[in-house]
Amino acid sequence: MIGKTFDQLNIGDSDRFSKTVTDADIYLFAGVTGDLNPAHIDEAYAQGTFFKTRIAHGMLSAGFISAVIGTRLPGPGTVYMRQTLEFLSPVRIGDTVTATVEVIEKMADKKRVRLKTTCVNQEGTKVLDGEALVSPPRPPKKS
Repeated sequence: MIGKTFDQLNIGDSDRFSKTVTDADIYLFAGVTGDLNPAHIDEAYAQGTFFKTRIAHGMLSAGFISAVIGTRLPGPGTVYMRQTLEFLSPVRIGDTVTATVEVIEKMADKKRVRLKTTCVNQEGTKVLDGEALVSPPRPPKKS
């Protein structure tokens, strides 16, 4: 199974993935990445920060964008080449984050696609904004 090829993609195509962030997600992400910043894993410390409570790692939300690109749009076989990220608002335990990817440019010379990438929480607040450059999967070779 492969995702959409360059020729199957159109400007404006979009897809999304939603996930409610749990306490376990934050601890697992910290363990996998080694990012043990106490703002993420220590409630007593986090209460003394600007956010007043623990927040999720920004890169956890960025991972939801990767989920869309790798499994939905363009999908399996896509090569991720570049990603810009602007973290706009914190994600807290219990927030439902929806990552959306939209095709905004097709570059025919190298068969690459530029994508608008955003994440919003359950209130519609944008928590992450950015762009990605990907190489969509190639069509299967005919034998």
